[in-house]
Amino acid sequence: MAEDKGITQHFDSNLAAMLADKILAVKADFPKEAYVEAIEAECESLAYTKRIELHADQLHQLLPKDYEKAVGILVSILGEENKNETGMFSEYYWIMPIGKYVEKYGLNHLALSLGAIEEITKRNTGEYAIRPFIRKYPEETLERMTAWATSPNFHLRRLASEGLRPKLPWATKLDTFIHHPQPVFAILELLKEDEVMFVKKSVANHLTDWLKVNREPTVELIKRWSKSDHKHTKWIIKRATRKIPV
Repeated sequence: MAEDKGITQHFDSNLAAMLADKILAVKADFPKEAYVEAIEAECESLAYTKRIELHADQLHQLLPKDYEKAVGILVSILGEENKNETGMFSEYYWIMPIGKYVEKYGLNHLALSLGAIEEITKRNTGEYAIRPFIRKYPEETLERMTAWATSPNFHLRRLASEGLRPKLPWATKLDTFIHHPQPVFAILELLKEDEVMFVKKSVANHLTDWLKVNREPTVELIKRWSKSDHKHTKWIIKRATRKIPV
């Protein structure tokens, strides 16, 4: 996926100032000036993903070292949930460094971090932050993602699919289940009739990924789903196979 230069420019010292002001509302001694200066000094030559990581690293340096306290502060500034199926790269883009913070620094705090990811994805997305937890705690994370797949919140249902994609754009390959995809397919089964386009696109793209990394069981799954007359399942199959016939 080509990098969007417009998105890249959002993650500069102006974003640091915005985030600092939000943090100051709940932590009056947060060093805004140090945060803004650190980002301004280093971000200019960095690409999109590295800028997000720079913000996360600086937040780690300047927030309390106690992860529970720090993540509590960050979750408290997230604001109202995103009611739309889009917006993660527009009005909610500023949350991405918070997701990166959880991804990098929360791995030894499973329950706290999964709770934070749940709140993050309701506004932006937790699809990147969740992946280290899938690798380290596959059973526990799958259990949580199975619950998300039946949630009334469509952002959580989408995350149940998107976070498990083996070839997610802008992310390293997730090979945890490559040779035994059944636990992932069980979650997709829960989503195959979802009526929300945001979720349907994720499930379709997810299946396309699997056609690339482990074709045989994926073809079997698609053929089984093809017997359904459900309109949303049929849409998912058509989109998933539009470039890779089965």
